[in-house]
Amino acid sequence: MSPFDINEVHIIPVRPTGEVQGEFDDELDLYNSALVYLLNDKKSIYIGESINIKNRFSNHNGHLVKKDLLSRHVIFSHLFNKSVTLHLEAFLINHFSAEKGLTLVNANLGNNGHYYHRKKEYELLFPQIWNQLEELHIARTSFEEIINSNVFKYSPYKSLNLDQQQAVLACLETLVEDKKGIFIQGNAGTGKTIIAIYVLKLLVTPIRYFEQFEMEDEFSVAAFTLLKRYREQHGITETNEDQLKDQIAIVVSMTSLRSTLQKVFRAIDQLSASMVISPTDLSKRSYKVVLVDEAHRLRRRKNISGYGDFDKSNIRLDLDVHTGTELDWIVKQSENQIFFYDSNQSIRPTDLPPSYFEDLKNSAAYKTVCLHTQIRSEGGDLFTDFVHRLFDLDLLPQERFESKGFELKLYESFVDMREQIFQREAEVGISRLVAGFSWEYKTKNKKNRHLYDMTIEGVDLRWNSTAKDWINSKDAIHEIGSIHTVFGNDLNYIAIVFGKEIDYDPINHKITVDRDQYKDTNGKNNTSELDLLFYVKNVYKTLMFRGIRGVYLYAINPNLKDYLSQYMDVVKRSDDSDSTLAPAYVISDFQTAGSIPYYDLEIAAGSFSELQQAEEITYIQIEGTTIDPDRYFACRVVGESMNQMIPNGSICLFEKYQGGSRNGLICLVESNEFIDSEFGAHYTIKKYSSKKTVSEEGWEHQEIILLPMSNDDSFQPIALRDQELLDLKVVGVFKRVLFLGEIS
Repeated sequence: MSPFDINEVHIIPVRPTGEVQGEFDDELDLYNSALVYLLNDKKSIYIGESINIKNRFSNHNGHLVKKDLLSRHVIFSHLFNKSVTLHLEAFLINHFSAEKGLTLVNANLGNNGHYYHRKKEYELLFPQIWNQLEELHIARTSFEEIINSNVFKYSPYKSLNLDQQQAVLACLETLVEDKKGIFIQGNAGTGKTIIAIYVLKLLVTPIRYFEQFEMEDEFSVAAFTLLKRYREQHGITETNEDQLKDQIAIVVSMTSLRSTLQKVFRAIDQLSASMVISPTDLSKRSYKVVLVDEAHRLRRRKNISGYGDFDKSNIRLDLDVHTGTELDWIVKQSENQIFFYDSNQSIRPTDLPPSYFEDLKNSAAYKTVCLHTQIRSEGGDLFTDFVHRLFDLDLLPQERFESKGFELKLYESFVDMREQIFQREAEVGISRLVAGFSWEYKTKNKKNRHLYDMTIEGVDLRWNSTAKDWINSKDAIHEIGSIHTVFGNDLNYIAIVFGKEIDYDPINHKITVDRDQYKDTNGKNNTSELDLLFYVKNVYKTLMFRGIRGVYLYAINPNLKDYLSQYMDVVKRSDDSDSTLAPAYVISDFQTAGSIPYYDLEIAAGSFSELQQAEEITYIQIEGTTIDPDRYFACRVVGESMNQMIPNGSICLFEKYQGGSRNGLICLVESNEFIDSEFGAHYTIKKYSSKKTVSEEGWEHQEIILLPMSNDDSFQPIALRDQELLDLKVVGVFKRVLFLGEIS
């Protein structure tokens, strides 16, 4: 809570002259005090601050646009001083820029606050002031909805930090100097996209919107001076300045982010969706200035799904079909380029390697500016550093990242993590579940929308149903997003599944990648092991950098989970840490709605098919849960051969095997060629691995190895070859542990 009382802040209606409407009894002189004011009608709003309201309104009454904004209010308090009102003005400008149906007519200079005494305490008042503006029907959207909107997140009205201010000035200086372009480099979350939109908005806004007497800070005055020089050098005047809107664009290669920014640009005065283009769009016409967001995602002709449009663009520009790149298109089709770049966010071999940019960066025609300050994550620069060192295996023993305003947690249970992300979505919104590419995208084909892409701990899930602005789509909270859906986006909380493709080798102390388990074909073909490791690590780093308030992790592979658990708080399974939280179950000789068959393999004498056909089948009903009995069954798993995943005596959920690849899955198998020492029967539960050969008749199994996953090294793999393979049958695929301990 703020130490200041919101009742000491007054929102007062005033006349067009600035005089109070009605009586206002206050010991301070309102007409000569620091305050913030709002001018609006039903469609537009302007926000300013002043210490002489009558003089300021006299100026506005001669302005082409502001003179017609006749609904006027001042926000006034004896708590305010000049620094507070500058801060409040910037806050309101930023938030009203995202107000639906209300056009903000401010320019985006002069909104830069600065540090002052008790700044954070004053900031606590500002959302309460917004709520009062809602009550007066000046603001129309709740504060929570505003801050979760994309228009707010990408607003060109942000108050920039010193890093960002220097980058903006460097961009403008590049345009007025004899330079071809500039590289703005920075880690994820340093505000590169915000700077891109900020600069573009400055360049296309008519000069009349900039009123220098409202720009009292050094940065704004310097930026305005550079803007005027750029226009003078290019013969741009008030009569022809609208042409800039057709000569300046932002290039975004990723479909999802491009779609998001196009929606944002539609909502901001002076911007339009047509200013957000793809590299292919750029190949069709030239521009005066292009700003290239996420430049590290520009492509070369390698591992592209379809080469048709790519080749056409190269032919169109008289470039070699095989060697021409999207970077070549940009340089050829624009007079000046502003690249926003971070090589640590390159995730596929189609992304241009850093070497492709080096010639430009080392050229005297290009400048480079580096951003250092993390602005997205509440974890700040320390979190960014922690994540890099986590993946570089460079953390001190038991080192932890600790922050009062940011959560970093590792979950033992996927179900628990998913429930937590549902709760965060209900509390603050924009909280999403994402994963690495460890599962095929079967539902990408509309014919397969009835299927599921993955099942984790018994939960059936689908990949993102849309590539465009998935985060804000209606089904996003129930789906799993990929790296391509979150590039450039902010999430309040992000829950990340580390898939089967990434693991940790405790013997050699290194992160490893299983190429077979990595399902992004275009992300792995024609790559060395070292390159693939680089891309996969970048995928997970980039995902972790998306979280504003918190990052939750779940690892499929036990060794990776153990490695991560050394460096962050671990959330125990809810049914482990508190037995009262575990769901109850009922064993019955009769099937009820939602119950599933339960088989005791330890005493099974016949084949599994005989078990299923037996007259006396036991059923298990889990309290509060309905599970499809035609698809699932339960068994008790005894012994220690799988104790890394399945504790001895656990009742586990299995899905009936219906075909498809079994490699890497934990399977319940049946064979007369062995007797499992723990089950005492021709059944075993192991991790399935196979070697195949290809003949003229197709592929066939050469060897199947059933691998234990135990902390006890005495358990050996079961290897089956030749005739031993003939009666091997995969009965089911392990989904999750239902209960610990034995059924009595």
